[in-house]
Amino acid sequence: MSEQVLDNPIWESLASRHRPLALREGQAARYPAQVAPFLGVPQAGLEAHTALQALVPAGDTALVLGRAPTVSAAWQLTHLADLAQMICDRPVAAVEGPEIVPLDESRREDVLALTALVYPHYFRPRTMDLGRYFGIYQDGRLAAMIGERMGTDAYTEISAVCTHPDFNGRGYARRLLVFLSNDNHARGRIPFLHVSQENPRAIALYEQNGYRLRREIPFWSLRRADG
Repeated sequence: MSEQVLDNPIWESLASRHRPLALREGQAARYPAQVAPFLGVPQAGLEAHTALQALVPAGDTALVLGRAPTVSAAWQLTHLADLAQMICDRPVAAVEGPEIVPLDESRREDVLALTALVYPHYFRPRTMDLGRYFGIYQDGRLAAMIGERMGTDAYTEISAVCTHPDFNGRGYARRLLVFLSNDNHARGRIPFLHVSQENPRAIALYEQNGYRLRREIPFWSLRRADG
């Protein structure tokens, strides 16, 4: 599959791997708000006023990545940033370290506590429905985690790469990143991710572990003007 699907990752994910989760109205689709705040359209500039009205209730904000619809004065479409979209073309050398454990339903509260502390804006109560999550525990606490978010049959977005401040500097994020990236390659899927260009430390971590900049991708918030 062509890398071009990554130019519109929300729509492509909702049309393929996450189709069972998709809330769809006309030519727009979104994740349930309890899963993720993301909304997609198949092409830039699409007029989807009726669909947006059905999918984004007053008071809610949806996030759009890559391709945005044309909106009327009833909406506020705000450009937030151009994110760095990075991709890992091939497996990299494994990194030794503490045991990595799957984060299943029994560990959901640990995940929500950590993400509320260091990753609060995009992680929702049901975000773990999107893919697999893994973590490293130390002293009985979830010290670091990583997960899978959007994706197609050929690509998987790596997400929620975070470390509790008490455990920074131990290389846990790198170990988790390499583990999950290589695991996706072994499954025939190419890992990619999105990161703020104002986070050079994270970008350096990804570059040092097999990721390259694929493109800068625009990121917007979409909200009803009367919301």
